[in-house]
Amino acid sequence: MKLIYKIALNEIRNLFFSPVAWFLGVAFLLQCGYFYTNQLAMMAGYQDVAVGSNPHFEGFGASLTNIILLKGGLFSSVVGNLYLFVPLLTMSLINREINSGTIKLLYSSPIKPYHIVLGKYLAIVLYNLMLLGIVAIFLISSMFSIVHMDAGLIFSSLLALFLLICCYTALGLFMSSLSTYPIVSAISTFLIIFLLTAIGTIGQQYDFVRDLTYFLSANGRTDKMIAGLITSGDVIYYLLIIGMFLSFTLFRVKGAMESKPWLTKALQYVSVFVGVLAIGYITSRPAFMGYWDVTRNEVNTIHPNSQKVIKDFEKGEPLEVTLYVNLLGGGIDQGGLPENRKNYEISFWERYVRFKPEIKLKYVNYYDVADKDNMLFKMYPKKSLKEIAEITAKLKRVDPSNYESPEQIRKEIDLRPEGMRVVMQLKYKGRSTFLRTYDDPDFWPNEMNVSAAFKRLQQPTRPKFIFTSGNLERSVYKTGEREYHYQLNDISNRFSMTNLGFDSDSINLDQQEIPKGIAALVIADPKTDLSLVKQEKIKRYIAEGGNTLILGEPGKQGMLNPVLTGLGLQLNPGTLVELTANETPEMVKPQLTKEGLSLSDQFIMQRADLARGKKMPEMEILMPGVSEVAVVNAGTGFKTQSILKTNPSRNAFNKIGKLVVDSVPPVYNPSAGDTKQKSYSTLLSLSREIKQKEQRVAVSGDADFMSKLRRGGGLFSIALFSWLDHNRLPIYIVPKTPIDVLLTISLRTAEIIKIVFVWIFPAVIACLGAILLLRRKRK
Repeated sequence: MKLIYKIALNEIRNLFFSPVAWFLGVAFLLQCGYFYTNQLAMMAGYQDVAVGSNPHFEGFGASLTNIILLKGGLFSSVVGNLYLFVPLLTMSLINREINSGTIKLLYSSPIKPYHIVLGKYLAIVLYNLMLLGIVAIFLISSMFSIVHMDAGLIFSSLLALFLLICCYTALGLFMSSLSTYPIVSAISTFLIIFLLTAIGTIGQQYDFVRDLTYFLSANGRTDKMIAGLITSGDVIYYLLIIGMFLSFTLFRVKGAMESKPWLTKALQYVSVFVGVLAIGYITSRPAFMGYWDVTRNEVNTIHPNSQKVIKDFEKGEPLEVTLYVNLLGGGIDQGGLPENRKNYEISFWERYVRFKPEIKLKYVNYYDVADKDNMLFKMYPKKSLKEIAEITAKLKRVDPSNYESPEQIRKEIDLRPEGMRVVMQLKYKGRSTFLRTYDDPDFWPNEMNVSAAFKRLQQPTRPKFIFTSGNLERSVYKTGEREYHYQLNDISNRFSMTNLGFDSDSINLDQQEIPKGIAALVIADPKTDLSLVKQEKIKRYIAEGGNTLILGEPGKQGMLNPVLTGLGLQLNPGTLVELTANETPEMVKPQLTKEGLSLSDQFIMQRADLARGKKMPEMEILMPGVSEVAVVNAGTGFKTQSILKTNPSRNAFNKIGKLVVDSVPPVYNPSAGDTKQKSYSTLLSLSREIKQKEQRVAVSGDADFMSKLRRGGGLFSIALFSWLDHNRLPIYIVPKTPIDVLLTISLRTAEIIKIVFVWIFPAVIACLGAILLLRRKRK
């Protein structure tokens, strides 16, 4: 160990007695200072403007540690440009000894080859620590500039930077032993770094090869650590690559002293390479992976609500996930090609496999089109579907023999209801459900969608909302603008109720009975009188404690009031009117009340703000044409709460008679029966204890807020349905609010810091280096 230490000290001395180490140090400091101060000054400028406009400005709402130091800031720039420095640092480590002849003296001395290799590598590691010391200067500055800086993120990012630079220097050390020309060693190091970055794209169509090339690939290895997630797989990767190249360097140095057959020498390299691959492959398996999320809010870990859902799976019971990929269908380019699979497995599924290692991923490739879809045949006239698939496969550089024909896939599963796009089928204990992809920037399902699919698999029966029909009510199957298909059953909408775990159906109560065990009965805007049979069934269902959602419209209050009488409510005649500058008078925007915030965890952040003493947030829901929901009998046993109320400042009034919306604004006319009061309730909730459970009922004077025409009410609809289902679904994923959202400095201070870090510090270090080198030269 003493010999290794002495060689390391000698190498460090040589480094700092040459201009290379000083030049690289100054260049590294300049780079860090430039990217760090640019981000710092930009955010300080934004904060100055925000504070000037709003003295009560509370922060950016995003982590400044992440913005200034990580993504687009200090660490991402350093990691992205590190390959420019390392080859220049390592290019002459070994070949300098060869060119100067000192290698012969080392060979003839008691020093062993491993002393030489480890000593020189230790010297570079010490230099790497000096580079980390430069980075630490900016971190100390950030501690005084960012309020509540996230220290966990900094720790993992420093670890990522250190492992990466040590990996590159081990590689460069080996390259310097292969050639007597430093410039050749530097260029070779560039090439090997590029190869390590690009190797992850090789052989992606073969599962086993894909796993091996992914392990060898350095591309993106630091991303998770810079984001605050340390995994055993990433750490072991760097340690194995460092060990491999140090072993190669040792073999090279020893080979110059020994006379062995080339085959024996080659076997040494191959055995180490194969061993590294084997260890890397095994340790990258989910069962052997360890994770440590060091971020303050554990942003890299699935939400605790999702973790609870996963815990409900039986331990050891496999969860099979099959990705169906249609060569001719939607989503093939975003997530269906072989080169997408590793990203699908790592970026999407790894965070769930972390908590359930028994998730088994399978793939089925096929080609097919809908029965009446002639678009492809028009694009490729006189071609069969098989020939079209072969042409498409050639364009996408995949093997057409890996794709099943329409006849084969339809025997296995009917994917036509799923639009034959990229889709996942989940199977667990004999139950199955689909997990869909979407044509939006995110493409893959979000955590709410995944948790809902998991919950579906765990429940023998799924929560179902039953909609009445037969009186021209809104339909869950029709796709018109005023209908409910988009909000309830549209599989292409990631926030539709079917993609959040709910089922829905419709029945005609004149011929059918209300099913037992449903989540709620929904009566949505009937346009003709309900028969006495229907009224009796609905009243009996409510009397027995069934949850209900009743949605009315102005002009049709009489259709629902016979049912509402038993609840002590009625839809008052007339149409509510709000006279505003930009909307027609029937476009009423009632606000969510304090009681409305308790509907579901969708409003958990607003409730937390209210608990901290902040004022009630103004959350408006557009209701185009709405009547007042009024309490006419408070003695029905229900607890009544107003969920949506009109804004008192807008002076809404209730217009009796015909409302003309495309002419001059309507005039308040008490003689015609118009009424005006401070505020009107447009949606009421009712609850009571019955049969040892809580019954929940909601009544709205508008049915349009939930339709495709008014998508803004979609999220509120989810909260309403969740409340009716006693908040079992959906599984809300509410992120924790970051606290490092403010700076302690102004733009002027940030500009001063920029001058210090970009101009003064580099100049001082450059002068110190020049003085030392000049004094050395004189001696």
